[in-house]
Amino acid sequence: MKRRKFINDVVKAGIFVGATGTATNAFALGDQHSKYLIGLDQLPLPYAYAALEPMIDARTMEIHYTKHAAAYSTNLKDAVKAENVDPATPVEKILAGISTYSPKMRNNGGGHFNHELFWKCMKPNGGGLESSALGLLQGINSQFGSLDAMKTQFSDAAKTRFGSGWAWLYVDNKKQLKIGSTPNQDNPLMDVADIKGTPILGLDVWEHAYYLKYQNRRPEYIENWWKLVNWDHVQDLYQLAMK
Repeated sequence: MKRRKFINDVVKAGIFVGATGTATNAFALGDQHSKYLIGLDQLPLPYAYAALEPMIDARTMEIHYTKHAAAYSTNLKDAVKAENVDPATPVEKILAGISTYSPKMRNNGGGHFNHELFWKCMKPNGGGLESSALGLLQGINSQFGSLDAMKTQFSDAAKTRFGSGWAWLYVDNKKQLKIGSTPNQDNPLMDVADIKGTPILGLDVWEHAYYLKYQNRRPEYIENWWKLVNWDHVQDLYQLAMK
């Protein structure tokens, strides 16, 4: 119990204890960038349900936001209360030490964070990586060779994620851009994840994200999704993660 209390205390301070027992900075978007931190409440969508058509239909967006994502926020609040976590704690800090919490906290904390990131990583008439995101483009070119090569690798990660899960572009602890995927509602912020780092772009490949329009055609959904990416927001997250 003493170890659990210690871990909870350092998670609230923005660090976690690794396998070696060393306290490590676990959250790249520190408190000085609080506008990017995610709280327990579900935020309003930054666009109308129909705004992403024809790539994502209005009915899917409405169900996805009001049913699936809303439930993650509600259930996360229940878990936070039951496990005596300060409700002012950013979700990112909870996820950094998620191994010390219940499966309910893991599933719903991950689900809430992932969706709040997902909505902001899209916008109507998106898809163009403009000069305003030059730093991100340089990082992509350096790590993957080209934007097209990065998109191909990311799309492959999304297509090959078995069952439900997410594909990610993230910055690892060596400040390198990486691509990977996680099952269910896991993400790279979690201390239990197979891939670790700060996610800057995420794609939901749960069937409820695309099935009404695309049925079993996940690759088509992924291809069309690139036309929605809000690269300016991804660039902002990239810059913060690199600091």
